[in-house]
Amino acid sequence: MENINLPITGICSFAKYPVCTDLDLLDAHIGILGIPYDQGAAWYGGQRLGPRGIRNISTAYARGSSGFYDPEKDEFLLAAPVKVVDCGDVDILHGDPGYCFSSIEKTVRKVLKKGTIPALMGGDHSVSIPAARALDCLSESVNIIQFDAHLDFSMARGPQKFGNGNPIRRMSEMPHIGKIVQIGMRGLGSSSRQDWQEARKENTVITAKQFHAMSLSELVEKIPEGKAYITFDIDAYDISLMPATAAPSPGGLLYEETTELLTEICKKAEVIGFDMVETAPPYDTPGYTGCRLAALTMLHIMGQIMKYKQP
Repeated sequence: MENINLPITGICSFAKYPVCTDLDLLDAHIGILGIPYDQGAAWYGGQRLGPRGIRNISTAYARGSSGFYDPEKDEFLLAAPVKVVDCGDVDILHGDPGYCFSSIEKTVRKVLKKGTIPALMGGDHSVSIPAARALDCLSESVNIIQFDAHLDFSMARGPQKFGNGNPIRRMSEMPHIGKIVQIGMRGLGSSSRQDWQEARKENTVITAKQFHAMSLSELVEKIPEGKAYITFDIDAYDISLMPATAAPSPGGLLYEETTELLTEICKKAEVIGFDMVETAPPYDTPGYTGCRLAALTMLHIMGQIMKYKQP
């Protein structure tokens, strides 16, 4: 008799996908990697618990090799022969940011060199810095598409140059990073005037208010073609949807409009990886609203990447 395999049984991997922690044996289209790190958080912490929180609720959506049926488009996503595995967590040593960043970069680079698309779960947004460094192994320019309530474009916060307030600034300094599109920014005091001026000069910035006023086709026009890495700070979503983050903000993005744009991004660009950062389970609701939203957004991105992935 075949096991029923309910979500509450078995090993708690992401969506109950097979586990492969030995990257030398990695053979998959997508590899999930947890990054339990929050030493870059400026104020509230707890993001280090994000990978476990997301994994826990993601088991409710386990569908295995049969994939996910989309009733709107009458199609299956992430169905066999697509292979997804959970690669466990990056090795982290709290109290030693240098070791952690080196470990993140090394691990992401190894996944990429295996020809696998990294799907990263943070962790605070600073983890995107070493992840972006690893993209140089592709030997091509990679564009960055950021979803976030904040610019994350500060030069430094005091002596701190590698915190969750400056990952996009650090990415902009990397020679292998191409164009940068920033989506969802909002809120009084979310970034300094100088940061806004410099970001608008160097990048394509679409505030949340502009996002809501633009049509989907207008938004897609702002997305560059070519290789792209999506960095998704969960606080891009409106505070009514996403309580489980350190800096929630009203006036944010909604799920349906966001996933519609993510679909078009995966269709237009070649998405070679993504991260989901700043989910902080300690601030979540009893029903795990925030972790659930993070898991579903990840599954949507993964499904659309594989739908439009070039052979």
